[in-house]
Amino acid sequence: MGVIVVPDDSRFQVELTNAADSLAVVDFTASWCGPCQVIAPVFAQLSTKYPRAVFLKVDVDQCQESAHSQGVNAMPTFIFYRNKVKLATIQGANAAALEAKIKELIGDESGSGSSSSVPGHINLNSMLAKQDCECLNESDEHTLAGCLTPGSSTYLESDVDEQLIINLAFTQNVKLHSLQIAAPADKGPKTIKLFINQPRTLDFDQAESMEAVQTIQCTPKDFVEGALIPLRFVKFQNIRSLLIFVKDNQGGCETTRIDHLSVIGSPVTSTNLADLKRVAGKKGETH
Repeated sequence: MGVIVVPDDSRFQVELTNAADSLAVVDFTASWCGPCQVIAPVFAQLSTKYPRAVFLKVDVDQCQESAHSQGVNAMPTFIFYRNKVKLATIQGANAAALEAKIKELIGDESGSGSSSSVPGHINLNSMLAKQDCECLNESDEHTLAGCLTPGSSTYLESDVDEQLIINLAFTQNVKLHSLQIAAPADKGPKTIKLFINQPRTLDFDQAESMEAVQTIQCTPKDFVEGALIPLRFVKFQNIRSLLIFVKDNQGGCETTRIDHLSVIGSPVTSTNLADLKRVAGKKGETH
């Protein structure tokens, strides 16, 4: 498809809408910006290398409303969207960082990535602050990272017994709709207790005794591909961290295994393009 040049603010809205659940990579650039011109050929090459993503080039002088509404104050700025939701931002002409973020957000070639079958929501795994996530009682060989990576052949498994405590931290406040868990029918989680916005990771005694925001009794049907484990949406509206306590597993096995874990929801602050307002008056006006 190559790079789509956005001529004005109204077209920016159209192109983001057209991108739908594909990853949209937007280059906010300027003709007078030296670093912008340096990285422009790299951006064009990436558009052919990653055809599943949509690449947009937005001149900040021609699209002042869009640049202002998206918080662009330096060029080049690259902003990543899916379903009009802002996922990440990179400032500066850093080609390696740009490609790394594209690879992270686009997911594996099987299509897992950050899309979701739930209208208005996305897979929030791409918005995890992975350096702040942790898991208690994970085995040395099969850690939390294994179940958070789409398309990975690795998995998470508990160590000395069947219990796990998984603490997931997000890069911004989010609303949670549901969980998706892939796991073996016998080793998959059975009783799950969910806690939100804990100042620190709970230990097992605390997780056992404290009242959870929601307690879920899973069945093997919940681990079928595409199945959703619904959350009480009204209880999960302004979430910075989600703590998952796995109390036991389906078959009473010595260890619990999770092949893949996805959190489905949406950022609290998203890109509402319908609310864009001209910030400098109508074209031709002076102030």
